[in-house]
Amino acid sequence: MKPAVTKLTGISHFLAAAGYSIGGFRRLIKEAAFRQELLFFAVSLILLIAVGAALAELMIATVLFLALFAVEALNTAIEEVIDRISPEISMVGKHAKDLGSFAVVCMIVACGVFLVFTIGKHLLFG
Repeated sequence: MKPAVTKLTGISHFLAAAGYSIGGFRRLIKEAAFRQELLFFAVSLILLIAVGAALAELMIATVLFLALFAVEALNTAIEEVIDRISPEISMVGKHAKDLGSFAVVCMIVACGVFLVFTIGKHLLFG
């Protein structure tokens, strides 16, 4: 007979979840792509501030980059699972990894389009 699993509630659940999130960040920071995306975010914020972007534009950029970070984390999770359950080369594994990569590229393009539009607007029209 298996021992009963105690379900955490309240503040204990919150603290446990925060610990898992910190662990995920520690894992993700090991990825070169994520570190590059963090640099992209930092440079983007500096550029937006330099051109006089409004607070709303800074917030939109931040939300877009948080979505990029979330998609990168999910892509890394997909890669980890595929490598664990299917270490040999398989078309299913390749497709899963390719789809995750495509999702990341879509978010990078979304961030880039917003930045080009916003920075261009401020440079051209003040």
